[in-house]
Amino acid sequence: MVADNLYLSEEQQQELIKNAKFLVANGKGILAADESTATIGKRLSAINVENNEENRRLYRQLLFTSSNELAQYISGVILYEETLYQKTDSGEPFVKVLKSKGIMPGIKVDKGTVPLAGTDGETTTQGLDGLSDRCRKYKADGADFAKWRNTIKIGKGQPTHLALLENANVLARYASICQQNGLVPIVEPEVLIDGEHDLETCQRTQEKVLAFVYKALSDHHVLLEGTLLKCSMVTPGQACTKKYTDEQNALATVVALRRTVPVAVPGVVFLSGGQSEEEATVNLNAINQVQLCRPWALSFSFGRALQQTVLKTWSGKKENVEAAQLDLIKRAKSNWESAQGLYKASGDKKAAAGESLYIKNHTY
Repeated sequence: MVADNLYLSEEQQQELIKNAKFLVANGKGILAADESTATIGKRLSAINVENNEENRRLYRQLLFTSSNELAQYISGVILYEETLYQKTDSGEPFVKVLKSKGIMPGIKVDKGTVPLAGTDGETTTQGLDGLSDRCRKYKADGADFAKWRNTIKIGKGQPTHLALLENANVLARYASICQQNGLVPIVEPEVLIDGEHDLETCQRTQEKVLAFVYKALSDHHVLLEGTLLKCSMVTPGQACTKKYTDEQNALATVVALRRTVPVAVPGVVFLSGGQSEEEATVNLNAINQVQLCRPWALSFSFGRALQQTVLKTWSGKKENVEAAQLDLIKRAKSNWESAQGLYKASGDKKAAAGESLYIKNHTY
């Protein structure tokens, strides 16, 4: 039993708590397949596939119709609005396909980042207008959780107090609206990897960002037990010349979380943030081996770091679908192992698994 919430019935609270726990149970993680039409277009163009609705549907069908083994490692899939309403070749809705496997459908509900006036290139995220109506519809159409991404830059004088305050309040408002409509909100304040900053600077920034976020969530009376945090791993900037070990990155990440994230939050699902598939898996494994108390599940919500090899194997060809699905299962299993600190690094830096997935000022 949790304390009375100002805006949620006991039944609403219990459903949110149950679904949030489900998403991070037993080392499972989340497949982020919520790329916008423009972003998936960039991925498709890299394999010489035209960006049209049918090709987007075929690719998402490949992911969602993988063998039932996928559900051993993946608890949920974040969908783009278009994908929420698409169907397989046989006419079965993707939402139904996922639920039949025991995988929870989720939905990206933000409308992308925009410049934050009064700052030097910092951003906020739009989409609060009409969000309650959209969430109510998505819930009725089969989604049980949602995701909203804000971005924070590290630079000279950045992040500013204005950017920290604005982005935290936007995330809190989103989370409150989601919960009132039965969706578990994944709160994503992404500290971007862009820049020359060192590991220590990233850790300090992460702590500051998360402190602002959880203060705002408290102010907005968000039920923390019915939320998940999606954040960056603490790593040096992409252009930092100083090198750090996986263990150093992991320790900085866990310390930052211990200083800021309430125990009430059931889990943290890390984003890959431009790391290669193998780097993201190795760093997640190191995080789950840190010898400090970690009261939350520490798992994954990867997009590019689950799909890079899959896309290259598929290359838009029907005869490659089965092989691409096997690649998805393999990478999902590796991250499931990492979420329990059990992954044995393959050392594979070749081909797609070792490719850097960094994109400057990444949007999607």
